[in-house]
Amino acid sequence: MGMMQEFKTFAMRGNVIDLAVGVIIGAAFGKIVDSVVNDLIMPVVGRIVGKLDFSNMFVVLADPPPNTPNTLDALKKAGVPVFAYGNFLTIAVNFIILAFIIFMMVRAFNKMRAKDEEAPAPAAPAEDIVLLREIRDSLKARP
Repeated sequence: MGMMQEFKTFAMRGNVIDLAVGVIIGAAFGKIVDSVVNDLIMPVVGRIVGKLDFSNMFVVLADPPPNTPNTLDALKKAGVPVFAYGNFLTIAVNFIILAFIIFMMVRAFNKMRAKDEEAPAPAAPAEDIVLLREIRDSLKARP
């Protein structure tokens, strides 16, 4: 039963739970960024480049079997090696956007933390308090 207790202590530690929450939120956030890239940004980039579907930009590296459609999914299912540079570019743009958003979030978090750490200096004691302390100290110094 000792190992189970150790595991419970480990699993209930704050860092492990924070990490689990971060992974779950990160996965959900990644799906949002995927949607932004695939549904909003890449169609615009594809339109500018002149291609309708940016992720289907590829080069076939071997002869496909007869009657295989010339689409990325069909060629991959048929086992034909393809150089899918459009898919790579989509994922690279996805990563850059995700990294920039995380950078902005960390930057904002650091600014908030810096403001919290800037505690105002304690106010100087009132003049009467200073005088009373001087009197106390002078009375202590007398024999």
